[in-house]
Amino acid sequence: MTKILSTVDETRDFGRALAAVLRAGDLVVLTGPLGAGKTALAQGVGAGLNVRGDVTSPTFVIARVHQPDSARGGVVPLVHVDAYRLGNVADPIGEVDALDLDATLEDSVTLVEWGSGVVSQLSDEHLEIRLDRRDDDSRVVELIPRGSDWSARTSALVR
Repeated sequence: MTKILSTVDETRDFGRALAAVLRAGDLVVLTGPLGAGKTALAQGVGAGLNVRGDVTSPTFVIARVHQPDSARGGVVPLVHVDAYRLGNVADPIGEVDALDLDATLEDSVTLVEWGSGVVSQLSDEHLEIRLDRRDDDSRVVELIPRGSDWSARTSALVR
């Protein structure tokens, strides 16, 4: 399932639309090269979930928890993880385990940038989203459902 997004704003809008089908316990893994739009998509998810504060890249802190803003209708926290720096450590899976993400997984939407091969041990059922930036600055988004009802929930997103 693929979709072309022409601008960064469309990437954020796609994240908002994705948020509408997300629920507590969901794990979303974002992959793609630098500048592909992973953080822009995460910003859209945060906006769609109505979380408090700005969603920015957690590269240096590795993980941020964005609490729902109940005044705006938010009900589910967003755990936003950037596993980019974990690729340079001897035991990246051990580092993910140390973050204790499985403690918040059931109650939150967990979105992990650069998480391919690193966080899939948290749940067999997750949605992988591959983003690629083309020469014209558009993005190709590919949704790869892994188990559960991801295909049914996300099929409308790529129409």
